[in-house]
This record gives sequence, structure tokens and C-alpha cells, in this order.
Amino acid sequence: MNTDTKILFTDLDGTLLNDQKQISAGNLTAIHMALENGHKIVISTGRALASAKKQAETLGLIMPGCYIIAFNGACIYDIHEKKIIFSETIPLDYVYHLFEEAHKLNIHIQTYDDTQVLTESENDDLFRYCHNTGMEYKVISSVRSELIFSPYKVLVIDYQHHEPLVQFQEQIRTWAEGKIDFYFSCNELLEIVAPDISKGNAIIRLCEQLQIPLEATISAGDADNDISMLQTTHTSVVMKNADPHMHAYATYITEQDNNHDGVAEAIYKFML
Repeated sequence: MNTDTKILFTDLDGTLLNDQKQISAGNLTAIHMALENGHKIVISTGRALASAKKQAETLGLIMPGCYIIAFNGACIYDIHEKKIIFSETIPLDYVYHLFEEAHKLNIHIQTYDDTQVLTESENDDLFRYCHNTGMEYKVISSVRSELIFSPYKVLVIDYQHHEPLVQFQEQIRTWAEGKIDFYFSCNELLEIVAPDISKGNAIIRLCEQLQIPLEATISAGDADNDISMLQTTHTSVVMKNADPHMHAYATYITEQDNNHDGVAEAIYKFML
């Protein structure tokens, strides 16, 4: 491994992508310059692997040196080799329980198979999520009767009100200890993964495999599910548009936001 090789872990929503869920020409140019100079780029997201792969393919990030951390760290994927190099799932019994608890509060809950969202009902939260991520969905009658494999992640959504998600979080907190981890990727999305699954731990796993020292790592993010990533990398870039409480995790706060090439700013400053 070239000792000058650096690796950037970038979040998608609110970071690499603008508010229209698109990447700017400036960000894309900077990323390709980094790759041409022998550095590595990792999309690091709470999104499902299918959604992240579609985004990477759209951006042309399929060459050697491109990777995906999906489901907040539950899956690491080599997009050039088209292979999963790490995965960790949630036991089915836990998934069944989570769906039952969410239904008690009448809030939307979903999980995933390899290609689509799986849920037990259609609603506006589902439609908005799929529109934002470019994913298809399938409505099943019951996860208990139809879900036959352990998924990477469960997601609880409420685009209108944050409080029901907090209530759900408190409702399962005692039960969840040692079984699952949960955190917000934004006010509307409560992410649920297996214990010790995080973007930060995924960074350590990938860097060990690639033999890249943590001193050569850079991360860019904007939300709570990015905290472990920002705490793990040597250089932690927090976007200008992030909530102020995220500033505590930054070694650098961008002068530009996600709508104005904030990731490109980080690439030019710390990689090129």
C-alpha cells in the first residue's frame, strides 16, 4: 500500500448529496481527481446497499478504490469487485418484536431484503422514503410469517413528528440492551442495527483489510449516525449545514454546505 494513500469516508444525505438528493459537478470532479491520484473513496451511509449501489453507479464510483459502507456499517461492499466483504444482521426474533412494538404506537417500520424495502403497510412515510432513496418496496402480510432471513437493519420513520420516534425509542430501551443498537440519522429516521454496528467500526474493519492506517483516514458527515465515523477517522469534517451539536466532533467545519460543494472543499484541503 502506498503510504501516501488516503481514504475518504463520506455520508450521502446532507453531505455528498444536495437537498435535491443530487451530487454537484464540483463534488464529482473532486472525487474523480482523488481517485486518479491513487486515493480511495467510500460511500458511508445508513441507506440500504441496493440504494447505495445505485447511487454509486450513477456517480460512476465503480472503479478500483471505491467501496460502500451500507446500513450504518452492517455491510461493507467492494463495488468494483461486486462482493460483500463484511456483514452483520439482526436476529429474526428481534425484528418480529420491533415490528410489534412499532405497531402499538402506530408508526411506520420497515426492513429490507437484497433489493427492496419490506413492510407490512403502505403509507406516506413509506412513499416518501422510497422516493428519497430510489428504492422499490414490497408489502408483506406479516414479517413473522414471511420474513425468513435476518436483515441488516430495521428503520422506524415519522416525517411529520419526532416525538413518536423518541417514544418508541424509550419503549424498547430496556428490552434492547445487548440485543440491538439504535440512533437517529436525522429527526425523521430511527436506525436499528445489531450491537456494535456503526460506521466507525466499519471504518476500522475496512482499513485493516486494506492495510491503510487510521492516520490516513478522513470522514465527512452531518448527522448523529455519523458520530462514530467522525470519532474514528484521523480528520473529521462536519458539514456547515449540520446541527450545531455536531461541531464538537469536527476537526474541520466546511465553509460551504452540502448544496455548495462542501465535500469537494474537504477533498482539496485534506486529500489533494
